[in-house]
Amino acid sequence: MQKLLFLIIATCLGFTAASAQEFEQDRKAIIAVLDDFHDAASKADKDRYLGHFTEDGVFLGTDEWERWPLKPDFTDYVDMRFANGGWSYHSEKKNINFSKDGTVAWFDETSISNRNDGRFRGSGVLEKVDGKWKIAHYVLSYLVYNEIGGEVGKVIAEERKKHPEHN
Repeated sequence: MQKLLFLIIATCLGFTAASAQEFEQDRKAIIAVLDDFHDAASKADKDRYLGHFTEDGVFLGTDEWERWPLKPDFTDYVDMRFANGGWSYHSEKKNINFSKDGTVAWFDETSISNRNDGRFRGSGVLEKVDGKWKIAHYVLSYLVYNEIGGEVGKVIAEERKKHPEHN
C-alpha cells in the first residue's frame, strides 16, 4: 500500500514538474513573440508584424475609437502606417499568466516609446494555435499617474468635443 501511495505521489509530482517546465518554455516563447512583434513594427515589416495575430485578432489603440479587427481594418491601417516607417517601443517588464490547460495566456507589459519616451501599457491575450503562440487581442494604453488623472481627463473631454464622429 505504501509503495502504491508513493508511486501515485511521485507520478503527480512528475506531472507538476513537467507542467511547470512546459509553462516556462511557453513563457519564453511568448516573450519572444512579443519582442519580435515590437521589432517587426520598428522595421515596418508588415508581414512579420501581422503574422503574430490570430486570424480573428483585434488591436485596441490609444484613441478611444481605435478598435481594429485584423481584417481588413488593422491590416489596412498597418499598410498605410508602415509605408512611412513603423513605430518603435521597447519593453521594460512583462507579466504572463496561463489558463489551466495552457492553451491561452494573458500578459501585460510596460513599454517605452523609442521616439518620445512615452510610457504605455501593452496588454492582451495569446492563443496557442498549431503549437505557436498568436496574439488574439492586444491593447495599447497610455500610463498616466493618478495625481494628474483629473487634468488628463479634462484635456480628453475637450478633445472629444472636436471629434463628434467618434462620440
